[in-house]
Amino acid sequence: MLPGLIAGHYDYSSCHIDLEALCRFARVRFVRDVVVGIDPVAHRLDCASSARLSYDLVSLDIGSAHTRDILHPSSTGGVPVKPTEHFLERWAAAVERAEQQRLCIVMVGAGAAGVEVTLAMQHHLSATNACPARFSIVSASAEILPGHSAGVRKRFERILHARNVDIHLESKVAAVGEREVRLESQRVLEADWVVWSLGPRASEWIARSGLQTDDAGFVLVDRHLRSVSHPAVFAAGDIASMRDHPRPKSGVYAVRQGPPLAANLRAVLVDQPLQPYHPQRRALALISTGDRYAIASWGELSLEGAWVWRWKDHIDRRFMARYRVE
Repeated sequence: MLPGLIAGHYDYSSCHIDLEALCRFARVRFVRDVVVGIDPVAHRLDCASSARLSYDLVSLDIGSAHTRDILHPSSTGGVPVKPTEHFLERWAAAVERAEQQRLCIVMVGAGAAGVEVTLAMQHHLSATNACPARFSIVSASAEILPGHSAGVRKRFERILHARNVDIHLESKVAAVGEREVRLESQRVLEADWVVWSLGPRASEWIARSGLQTDDAGFVLVDRHLRSVSHPAVFAAGDIASMRDHPRPKSGVYAVRQGPPLAANLRAVLVDQPLQPYHPQRRALALISTGDRYAIASWGELSLEGAWVWRWKDHIDRRFMARYRVE
């Protein structure tokens, strides 16, 4: 729901789950801290606060780290989409600046998230400012939305062209200055604000953990979502790579891993057989276009319309309602 929040279709509370209230409801201890290391032999988690937490079982569901690729040390204009709290703070400041001047905003990354966030920002600024911002998308890839069908790409190419978003493909960023983005081709793009959406990356502390990982550094798990190297460790969502059923990083798979993950954590504690997780072959993607309009992507099939956005909105609101605690 982040693009809808950026575009102005949702407020903050509509898109966030109150974890403390949810944990109280479930009688779960909630610890507000950041894990910076794990010792899977000693069964210990190290936290940023210097606290150490021991465990019998641990499930790693930390998502992925979205980091900037190359950022000039003097630059104050670049911000990754994740973590979202930091991005939203910087976005609020950008909106204020846009009231006084026409901004040039560069998105680095042409995946679904990069394109969707770009269109959401553009919609918000076009609807609220007399001088709408100028947008550019830069990507090292040869096409936008890699991993989606040609039909989906053509639909988004049409929309991006109609909204005057400049697209620079096969163009890797070399450096970011105070008001510019320099490409490896030596081309320089004017940029008052740079946003980074380069896709999922594994958190660095996972690589130091001793857990077996795939080539990209994500925790390698078996069909039970259990670490292939340390049986007291489970993992799901973007941080996990399924050895037997590799799939793209997608929230659809993460959500569907939840029930078998919970069942397997309980099963281990009572010495019962584990439940295998069989992921679907492909995931439906509903990608918004900034306004209350969206494009559906399912394999080679693509559809678009306001009705697709209403469908997406219904799914998202229904999901969030499950975690509301009165």
